Amino acid sequence: MKTLEYSFSMPTSDVQHDMLTTMLGELGFDSFMDDDRSLKAYCADNVRDDAAVDDLLLMNCFAGVRLLNVEEMPDKDWNELWEASYQPVIVNERCRVRAPFHAPDASFEFDLVIEPKMSFGTANHETTSQIISLMLETDFAGKEVLDMGSGTAVLAILAKKLGSARTVAIDNDEWAYNNAFTNVALNGINDIEIVLGDANAIGDAKYDVVLANINRNILLRDMHFYVSAMRPEAHIFFSGFYTEDLESIKQEAERLGLRYRRHLSRNNWVAAEFVK
Repeated sequence: MKTLEYSFSMPTSDVQHDMLTTMLGELGFDSFMDDDRSLKAYCADNVRDDAAVDDLLLMNCFAGVRLLNVEEMPDKDWNELWEASYQPVIVNERCRVRAPFHAPDASFEFDLVIEPKMSFGTANHETTSQIISLMLETDFAGKEVLDMGSGTAVLAILAKKLGSARTVAIDNDEWAYNNAFTNVALNGINDIEIVLGDANAIGDAKYDVVLANINRNILLRDMHFYVSAMRPEAHIFFSGFYTEDLESIKQEAERLGLRYRRHLSRNNWVAAEFVK
């Protein structure tokens, strides 16, 4: 399978940039990189859909953004690309998320190793870093944890480092599923249950903490599955949506018996915590 590089003219604002990468992600693009003049987006050739990309760029919110070029990337360039562009992320001065080619740093309480490959969840994006920030302020000791839409499994890995008991990571993307095994091993963890599937894969299990860093539409569609899997007084962390979507997330959560606790917001992205 080949990797394709799409070059777009640089978005005119951070909000437009984040909206574009998020919506491209929904089309199957798995990683992004900025250079001086363009935004580069990468996808596997088997999910290529140029018509969908064209339709996306016709939306008013992407005025001024143009597709400049599409080219096939040689397989050997993939790791070089990540090593050149991926920098460690530091959250709350306690947690560092790095790639395998970065040297370890024992000064951080949690020094997580994530090989991103083609999975979402490197902590470079506000959705992931903000949910990590909330997790660092939460007691995970002995808690049973469900990570929905787990991507690289970075949140499940942090939950284990924070002392969680049974921890399950579910993602419906085969790339993410396989990548999760790699990252769990890189962090010296052997007891995270990694599952390929959607919300139906939760089954009848009950959890003390649910992590759901996905997107607005899936959160609203599948929230009832997550709530059904929560024990009384369980906590759930949502992310992957914009500030203007928080009210609809709150309304659905409250309809299902959750109570709002707090949220973080940065660059129009939100991570929110609710309790059952």
